Amino acid sequence: MDAKKGVLLVVVVFLGFYMFKDPSGLADLSSSAMSGGWDLATQFFDATIRFINELS
Repeated sequence: MDAKKGVLLVVVVFLGFYMFKDPSGLADLSSSAMSGGWDLATQFFDATIRFINELS
């Protein structure tokens, strides 16, 4: 088995186990992760816009 497939399998099994044992904890974790990802994306685009404006 390829190493990438093995890692993917372990992640899927872990998420399935986590969802079975603590679904509200997984929901909280995914919510905070998505919030953090959105904040990073917003900061990246703001920095890109400021950089382009400085070039003009």
